[in-house]
Amino acid sequence: MTQETFLVVVQIFCSLFAALTLIYIFMPSDDTDTGVDKTRLVYLYERKEVVYENLRDLNFEFKSGKFTQADYDGMRAGIESEAARVLAEIEKLEAADA
Repeated sequence: MTQETFLVVVQIFCSLFAALTLIYIFMPSDDTDTGVDKTRLVYLYERKEVVYENLRDLNFEFKSGKFTQADYDGMRAGIESEAARVLAEIEKLEAADA
């Protein structure tokens, strides 16, 4: 095998290896849909926990002096209205399931 033939074989091998590597990296996987399908009720329960956590955080930050009373009252009213909306929808969905 001559030097030129050897270089051509190496170039072909490297090109093939690079092409296969790119195909492997960018080819979509078959197992991309591994997440659990959530129902609206499960989502609302998760959202309720997040809203309650936000309310606890807001209370803590107000007590530590990060917010004025007016800011605290406004944010608290917004969070409580969201909590009420989420709880009402949970109650509505649970009543429909029963």
